[in-house]
Amino acid sequence: METPSWKTLKLSLERPYKDENGVPIPVLQDITPQGEQIYEPKQTTSQVLGENLRRIFLERGVDFFEKTKDGNLADRIAEAHVDVKDTSLDTSENEEEDGPSIMTSEELFKMRSEITSQLFIALGEMTHARDLLSAILSTPGQAPHSIPGIPLPEIQQQAAPLAATIIRKPPPIVSVQAFNTQLAIGSKDEALRKASDVFRAAADRLEGGRLRGEKYWADALKIRRGNWALIPAPLPLGSATGKGADKSSKDFLISYGLEESSSSFRRRAIGHMASLENASEELIFPFRQRTSLRVSLTSGEGHTSMAFSKNDSRTEDSALDNLLKNSQREIVEQEIFSLLVHEASRLPTASAKVSERLIVIDSALGTELKFELVESDSVTPLASRNALQQATCDLIYHSLHALLLRRHQHLKSQRLSGSDAPKIDPPPVLQPIIDLLQYQVFCQRVKTVIEGIVTALTLAGIASTLWFQPVGEVGHELVNLLDNRHAKTVGGQCILRIDRRHTVRFSFLAPSTLNAHLAQATLTISSIPQLNQLLTDDVGRFLLQRICELGREISGDVSGIWFLDLNRCVGRWEGCTLNFRIDFHANSTLRCTLFRLDRHTPKQGESEIYHSGRNDPLIPWVEGKIRKALGVP
Repeated sequence: METPSWKTLKLSLERPYKDENGVPIPVLQDITPQGEQIYEPKQTTSQVLGENLRRIFLERGVDFFEKTKDGNLADRIAEAHVDVKDTSLDTSENEEEDGPSIMTSEELFKMRSEITSQLFIALGEMTHARDLLSAILSTPGQAPHSIPGIPLPEIQQQAAPLAATIIRKPPPIVSVQAFNTQLAIGSKDEALRKASDVFRAAADRLEGGRLRGEKYWADALKIRRGNWALIPAPLPLGSATGKGADKSSKDFLISYGLEESSSSFRRRAIGHMASLENASEELIFPFRQRTSLRVSLTSGEGHTSMAFSKNDSRTEDSALDNLLKNSQREIVEQEIFSLLVHEASRLPTASAKVSERLIVIDSALGTELKFELVESDSVTPLASRNALQQATCDLIYHSLHALLLRRHQHLKSQRLSGSDAPKIDPPPVLQPIIDLLQYQVFCQRVKTVIEGIVTALTLAGIASTLWFQPVGEVGHELVNLLDNRHAKTVGGQCILRIDRRHTVRFSFLAPSTLNAHLAQATLTISSIPQLNQLLTDDVGRFLLQRICELGREISGDVSGIWFLDLNRCVGRWEGCTLNFRIDFHANSTLRCTLFRLDRHTPKQGESEIYHSGRNDPLIPWVEGKIRKALGVP
């Protein structure tokens, strides 16, 4: 664990002796009650030396030289004289020799002779030193200082035998002065600079804490104003809970899950506001997985479309709200995916492959629906070449959210009802999507078959109009389909108008119900081949009836007989028989086969075939053949 930098910082506690301008800082001695500052007086070198010499005799006494031993100061003060009295007549001789004795006059004289010579030598040396110092340090009009106990000699003021000369260093040039100033600023007051850095860092830390505290409460108010569930976190373990205890808590828990979601998802949909200094995010989500639901739709032509949510990035004022919305979107998509996994294995009309984060469903013929939980950072938009398929994919993605809310509404109504009635299973989420895709493919296949008939009629010169409406409901009815589970499913109809005379009507109902409304009856069609057969029979019968009407008009002078026999139109008169047959082929072509038997044809008769790809229409071709058989121009 690294030691904080402030613990390793060493302060140089040297006393600053100059200010920023290089002026010596005086020593403050006292401050008067009036606020006047008293500084230590300045002393010259001679005053300091004289004071030090004077203190020698004041502190050690005038008998300083009498307390020496062999010319050196003794380690301790000379022992005082002790009066010895005979307190006992039985004192031994050894005790008398060890005790103190009184010096005789001869011993005192000898000692004085030895000390006096040394004192005179010392006196002469000190006198010479005093005179030399006085001569050097004295200034005109200033008397030399005297040493207590040593008289001052008379000094003549006329001529000074020795004078002192003060030599000052010449000032440096301007550039050197600037450099010296920079050195003084950068290195002299190192202790103050380091101390100021410490105080500045502490002040910045305090100010940062204050700003973070203000931002914390401001963010809490913004979150609450956005109608997010904001509750105080539980108190730390061991906190006082008595009557007068402080039960306030700065930590807030934010619950952004849906109200009717399962408990497992509600427990994961929890975040809290960051209150530590080293927190890099404003909101902390401990259970956030940062996943996104991607819906992919692949058609039979190989076109793939994708739909997924886009993270919101707006101004900083709404950053908190967007962050919570994105987190809520992720937990909602995870709940949707869990429901899809549960329902995919029970689909009655589709097969599915389910894994941990992938669901692949063969929803309809040639259509593959895929649900994936992918990382939010790895989601990349894919441009689709089919705008309708992309719109369908987007509709599926947003319909899943509406179906989830419908399921939650059902659970809430059951929870609040309080009745003992048996519980009804909630409405499914995946089955309506599968029904929608199957209905879309069903309508496309039906339209393809009908458009083939229309194309063949158009190429044959027969006017035909197709009105195809796969969704017959208006907007609010479609919304009710997602809101009410008892509402009917999506439905539509189509109307085919042929030659402005004949009409064929079909009605649809999701997922794959088709009813044909004919003139004779209403039929339920269960397959595409059945629909194709019904259309070819009905349209062919109408064309044969049209040929019959045309034949009656032309052959009225010869009393011709025209009638329908199954899928043929037969015309007869004296000496001639005509037989017309209508067929539709898979390549959207119409073929009319004519069989003619009269005196001009062989015994087996002759046949002629008309294709809708020819330049002449069908009705004029039939009319020409009838007139040719009658010999009428």
